[in-house]
Amino acid sequence: MSRKILLTAVIASLSAATVYAADPAAPDVSSANPTIEKICTNCHKAEPNVLRGHFDGVSFKAQAIQVKIDGTVSLVKFDEDDIKVINDARKSGDGELLKDNKIKKGHEIKIEYTEANGVKTAQKLVAKPPVEVSKEMLITAPEIEKLVAKGPAKGGYFLFDSRPTARFIEGAIPTAISLPYPEFDKNVEKLPKDKNALIIFYCSGVTCNMSPGSAAKAKKLGYTNVKVFKDGMPAWYEKNYAELTPQSMKTACKDVPYVVLDARKPKAVSSGFIPGAVPFPAAKAAVLAKSLDIKQKKAPIVVYDGKGGKEAASVAKELVKAGYGNVKVLTGGFDAWKTAKFEVATGNPASKVVYVPKPRPGEIDLDEFKKILAAPHSNVMIVDVRSQAEAKVAKLKDSVVIPLNDIRGRIAEFPKDKQIVLHCNTGVMAEMAYNELKNLGITNVKYVNARFKFEKDGSYTMTKE
Repeated sequence: MSRKILLTAVIASLSAATVYAADPAAPDVSSANPTIEKICTNCHKAEPNVLRGHFDGVSFKAQAIQVKIDGTVSLVKFDEDDIKVINDARKSGDGELLKDNKIKKGHEIKIEYTEANGVKTAQKLVAKPPVEVSKEMLITAPEIEKLVAKGPAKGGYFLFDSRPTARFIEGAIPTAISLPYPEFDKNVEKLPKDKNALIIFYCSGVTCNMSPGSAAKAKKLGYTNVKVFKDGMPAWYEKNYAELTPQSMKTACKDVPYVVLDARKPKAVSSGFIPGAVPFPAAKAAVLAKSLDIKQKKAPIVVYDGKGGKEAASVAKELVKAGYGNVKVLTGGFDAWKTAKFEVATGNPASKVVYVPKPRPGEIDLDEFKKILAAPHSNVMIVDVRSQAEAKVAKLKDSVVIPLNDIRGRIAEFPKDKQIVLHCNTGVMAEMAYNELKNLGITNVKYVNARFKFEKDGSYTMTKE
């Protein structure tokens, strides 16, 4: 190919370019929110005044914790000095243990709370610790890599993915078989007949109980050579690529922006390609991987070649070396895609496109917000949810100041016949305010997920990180 390939990223859709509305379907934050994630019910039951979900953020200004439970969002107030926190290393303390990302976003947590006048106040937060697996049962990523390189037949192993099917189809360790822990008892026929065979289970990381649980079940069935890859998919993605089928790509990626790279030679690409794919010939992979400019290193990338062979694998390896941590190879390649009778594009493939991650629920497009600022409309209300003290220094000209902590008491000030747009300094409190308003029945609301820097003269800068 003589023309220069400019690669920044690609947003791919399985049929046509996907266009996301500025306000996608928001998570349910009604009073009927679940209090425990479905996956947690494998080991726990719902309890009064207890939330089990994933840590989604904290604001010390608003003294609020955001918890995500199966796509819903709950806000819980806290007092920095009164809350008891136990982190994943079993260290106990107060709110100090919530600062400086000491508990990572997405970590599984349990919150015990009291409730008064519809407001939950956290008394105790416990971060889930790493699961305990006996040393003799552990297997490392390098050991898995060596086995996968040989394949099940030569390596003499059986690798099982204990995660739910929905996670497996998004990408799995090559050669893995899906055997979800919640469905283990109904699918024991997937296990080998030889009780002495090496069988390995993995799931979602060091705090995930599903692979150790599967291993325990296998041992009860009489299997003698059972291992657990405790670090699971997060560790695998650090230095390796995953695999997914065309059917999985069609199902799992249909609502997610992702990067598609065609590793075939230019002549093959000219005869047809997966819609949205960018040419990324394997012969130039080392150079192109370094020039690929995707700021979000965890952006999902799918690489394919003609038959799911060495070309795609070599590109995937170069991308992993370059620091991309969510790389997948399409099993069966372009041939499998066509066999599945999925759409094939012809003509000139994309050469310069931009990867745009799917916005969080309620997030307003910055260009749309800039238009609102440039030409204020009577049907739009901009609300500054920072403190009154911060707003006194400087604020947006046409905004109304209603601090996050005052929203419940001033709910009558939010008109239901206007589009409400919330902002703060970083987007954290604005998102919390968005969820709080949704919880209180205000549905026509969006928030600005960007960083503002206000000057005393009233000027400001707004940047998206």
